Amino acid sequence: MTVTVETLEKLERKITLTLSAQALQSEVENRLKRIARQVKMDGFRPGKVPLNVVAQQYGYSVQYEVMNDKVGEAFAQAANEAKLRVAGQPKITEKEGAPAGELHFDAVFEVYPEVKIGDLAGAEVDKVSADVNDAAIDRTVDILRKQRRTFAQRGADQAAADGDRVTIDFAGKIDGEPFEGGKAEAFQFLVGEGQMLKEFEDAVRGMKAGESKTFPLNFPADYHGKDVAGKTADFLVTLHKIEAQHLPEVNEAFAKSLGVDGGTVEALREDIRKNLAREVKFRLQARNKQSVMDALVAKAELDLPKSVVQAEIDRLVEGARADLKQRGIQDADKAPIPEDLFREQAERRVRLGLVVAELVRSNELQAKPEQIEAHLQEMAASYEKPADVIRWYKGDNRRMAEVEAIVIENNVTEFVLAKAKVMDKSVSFEELMGQS
Repeated sequence: MTVTVETLEKLERKITLTLSAQALQSEVENRLKRIARQVKMDGFRPGKVPLNVVAQQYGYSVQYEVMNDKVGEAFAQAANEAKLRVAGQPKITEKEGAPAGELHFDAVFEVYPEVKIGDLAGAEVDKVSADVNDAAIDRTVDILRKQRRTFAQRGADQAAADGDRVTIDFAGKIDGEPFEGGKAEAFQFLVGEGQMLKEFEDAVRGMKAGESKTFPLNFPADYHGKDVAGKTADFLVTLHKIEAQHLPEVNEAFAKSLGVDGGTVEALREDIRKNLAREVKFRLQARNKQSVMDALVAKAELDLPKSVVQAEIDRLVEGARADLKQRGIQDADKAPIPEDLFREQAERRVRLGLVVAELVRSNELQAKPEQIEAHLQEMAASYEKPADVIRWYKGDNRRMAEVEAIVIENNVTEFVLAKAKVMDKSVSFEELMGQS
């Protein structure tokens, strides 16, 4: 079979396919005969329906099916013969003027590009590192204590202070008119923990049970409630109850309540250190991976297949619709979402995917079974029942494919870092974890 491939532009190609009309008709008849042996029709015994009756009902759909199958087979064979890596789906149209007994089709499609990756030795990559210090462990211990805190009602003469839980009624008005979300009864919050706007907390701090107060509150311009953002409201607050919080002591009883092996404070801190170190490792990998991917994109030269970019745009648009639907937006599937919003993101993803794939192929950076298993073990280690987590991943091919993709990206990251010009940068634990 001789295949002539015509280059239209950049990655676009065209192949002309030739099919035998007789072979197509023969396949149509064979499929109709198979249908006739199985189909049930009123007035006929099973398997005894005349072929012309079957053809009347099923002929068009069978012809369409055969044509699709045979054109698809012919295209796949031609592309394979020409050693082409086809990107996306071909656009196939029938040509007029074919000789008797033949059908001709033009298949227009894109091929995957040649990916040229520049000298990685000249790539500059920031590599961050961070340590788990005692302050980070102390902070985690404080969080665990707060999760197990208890509250006791304060005396009538005591004022609300930071850390207290208060129960209040409040009603707000803007220009004398109530507004949605501006009123509540028996509402509880912890003073000084940022659960309310600062002006609100400042007004409640120092109040005693039974007291009422009126005060103005300026909503920030970027406040999530658009109807009140940038406006000033007058609030009336009545404080009903003040409860002081009690944090459990950090002792063996506390450690045992957390299920720590050994039940000592030292064992608790070591357990926290291990969990934080694991989280730090994953976050460092993510940060360094991003730096490597940025360097790869900058070093690579390639044309992008339009069909693959469009498929990625479609996927991102569908993701945006699903997000809108999850948020309760009506008719989210019909919401007008401009494709251009996602074009840059889609192009970057496709470019990066092609570059990484080439790097993996040419340097044998595929994920090894033992690497996948080690990554699973590490991810599951922070859970109460690691074996159940591993079983959950292994029970779904898609989840395992995601794990494999992470391992491959880690392999690529290590490969590039070993060759690139690396700038080591130390960051604090708080900065890495996004804490202030």
